[in-house]
Amino acid sequence: MVKPTRVTNRIRALRFARDEMTQAELAAAVGVTRQTIIAIEQGKYSPSLEMAFQIAQALGVDLGQVFQYPGREQDD
Repeated sequence: MVKPTRVTNRIRALRFARDEMTQAELAAAVGVTRQTIIAIEQGKYSPSLEMAFQIAQALGVDLGQVFQYPGREQDD
C-alpha cells in the first residue's frame, strides 16, 4: 500500500484557471502519463523536484503556487 504524501497541490485549480487545461494536456507538456498527473493531483504520488518545476512551468506559475508542504508559512 502506498503511503499518501504530505505535500499538497493546487494543480486541478490551476489547470482550470489556464483555459481548462486537461490532465492529458498537462501530462504531454511535462512528458509523463495522464495517470501520473492524476496520482499527483490526488496526493498519491510526489513528483521529483525536476517534474514539480516542469508542472509549475507548464501551468505558468511559480513552484510555491502549485505545491505546499504543511507547517510552512506561505508568503502572500
